[in-house]
Amino acid sequence: MSHTLRVDIVSAEAEIFSGEAQLVVATGEMGELGIAPRHAPLITRLKAGHVDVVLGNGERQQFWVSGGILEVQPQVVTVLADTAARASDLDEVAAQRAKQEAEEALANRTDAVEIAEAQAKLAEAITQLQALERLRKTLKH
Repeated sequence: MSHTLRVDIVSAEAEIFSGEAQLVVATGEMGELGIAPRHAPLITRLKAGHVDVVLGNGERQQFWVSGGILEVQPQVVTVLADTAARASDLDEVAAQRAKQEAEEALANRTDAVEIAEAQAKLAEAITQLQALERLRKTLKH
């Protein structure tokens, strides 16, 4: 009986993580998902947000995804994202700047397409900042 499962986190650019884990926590469209070994097969969409991977030794690794698909098979969890990064690799200054630019764009736009684009950029920046805050809290403990 295995107490771990293989986890692969892949973006359009590269493989971000591949390894054994005892737990994966991700932000699905309907809320947080916790995936442990022997979880039922599942495919769901992910919202922009965090993906936490608890390794077999208890170490926690944190990632940020722009959204994507989570697939659970009996021994494998796969996260497919357009954009993904280790939370520790996120640039807080760039995320703050992107958030400010998106807020300014929202204040100055009237076209529905421009508003939707600005809202998407704002949501992405906010979720990156939230991932950084979660990482900070984890490092303090």
